Parts: sequence; structure tokens; C-alpha cells
Amino acid sequence: MVMLKVNGAGGVGAPGLENPVTNDAATALHGLKVLVIDDSKTIRRTAETLLTKEGCTVYTAVDGFDALAKIADYRPDIIFVDIMMPRLDGYQTCSLIKHNRTFRDTPVIMLSSKDGLFDRARGRIVGSEHYLTKPFTKDELLGAITLKAAR
Repeated sequence: MVMLKVNGAGGVGAPGLENPVTNDAATALHGLKVLVIDDSKTIRRTAETLLTKEGCTVYTAVDGFDALAKIADYRPDIIFVDIMMPRLDGYQTCSLIKHNRTFRDTPVIMLSSKDGLFDRARGRIVGSEHYLTKPFTKDELLGAITLKAAR
């Protein structure tokens, strides 16, 4: 389940102060194509809702096999992939993306409920650029994309 930290319409801090992560993200994310791969309908819907509100075009996939077809069709700018999925897990999916000449430069962010050093290292080995632990906050989700979109 995704945990959201929503601190009012203006963000965090005193009234009148803007949240730099949220406001910068809105500008950087407008028009960005994002693919969210997760077998959890809740995660897919939550990420889609949050990212759509920030101006992203969001595609979703239920597993790695579903994702590979959507990657070829939609050519996303950034990909979130859950590690633990049936049929083709996140590590395998990331590895296939990174070994494809056309898509190897597409940033991949691993999603997992595990926060172990081994899991993070294995994600790096297969080519992921970042790792988010579930539950993640709205700011963590947007921050991860903003860092990768600025590349």
C-alpha cells in the first residue's frame, strides 16, 4: 500500500511558503511518459493518479511481460517496476530493458516493500538507477522522477 503525505494544497511549511519538490516536479514532469509496472492494482492506481495530477502521461502494466509490449508501444521516458511480480519479476524485467539497445538509457526505478542492502544491490546490478521502498510518499515518488527527468 502507498502512504501519502499530503500537507494541504500549498505543500509543507508555513502558509505562503511553497514546497520546492512539488512545484519543481510539476514543471519537470509535464508531458513526461511514465510506465508503472506492479501487480498491485492499488499501487498502479495511486501512482497513476498522483503522476497524472502532475502532468504526466501514465501507462500501467500488471507484470513484466505486459510491460515489455507497452514499452515498445509507448516508449516511456521513465519506468517504475515492482520487484516481486508473477511470471517475470522486476529484476528480470529491468535486465531485459537494459539489454535492449533502444531502451537501455530509459531510467528504471525499482519498487519494493523490502529495504535490504541485497535487494538494492541486486537492483543496481541489473541496471536500475534508483530504488523506492513501499510505502513511499508523494514527495518521494515525485522526487525520484524529478531527479531522473533532469538527467
